[in-house]
Parts: sequence; structure tokens; C-alpha cells
Amino acid sequence: QVLLVESGGGAVEAGGSLRLSCAASAFLGINNMGWFRQTPGKEREGVAQIYLNGGNTYYTNSVKGRFTISQDKAKNTVYLQMNSLKPEDTAMYYCAARPNWRGLGSWPLFSPEDYNYWGQGTQVTVSS
Repeated sequence: QVLLVESGGGAVEAGGSLRLSCAASAFLGINNMGWFRQTPGKEREGVAQIYLNGGNTYYTNSVKGRFTISQDKAKNTVYLQMNSLKPEDTAMYYCAARPNWRGLGSWPLFSPEDYNYWGQGTQVTVSS
């Protein structure tokens, strides 16, 4: 079992920035981590993915060039730097982890079914 705790959400104006953090109880046994977002009545959407061993990263088209996913192995933490935020980025943001026993999967891993462990979420609200 891996515990994930997100932080860093908040309310910003359009054009602003936020950095989300996802602290994992351990990176051991995890091969990929992802960030997802969800708004009421909609499906959870994959935003970014990072392969912990190689550092490979993937982004959904709507955030490319604005969001950056990164990791700090010493802190067992994954970050999502969000710049040039837009009102349509408003959502609850979740981080997720994929265990090694599932294999690497087919990249990018943007389906919720690709991950087994989830944090509780952190709200991001962008006003126009």
C-alpha cells in the first residue's frame, strides 16, 4: 500500500501559477506517477505522467507548454508546476501511482485504470 498526499492547491487569477506537490509514503515499488483532474459531472482526466526511473514525462495536449511534472526522489515527492493558468484548469487535482507488479503499461498512462493508488485531491480554482 502506498499513501499519497497532495498539497499546494488554491485560488489564483488567470495567468497565475501554482505548484502542486504529491508526497508518497515510498517510491519503492512504484514505476509511474500521474496527475489527474476532475470537475463535477465529468470523468477524471489524465494531465501528466512521469516515469520515476527514467524521468520520461507526458502531458495531455491542453497543458503542454504550461505544466511541468517533476520528481524529487530524496523526498518521495512529485510536483506539478502549473503556469499560465486558465479558468478551464479549475478542477480537483489528484495524484496517482502505478505499482511495479502491474508492469510499465502502454504510455502515456492517462486512464484512471492505469493506477492503483490515489491521493485525496487538492482543489485548484482559476478566476478570469
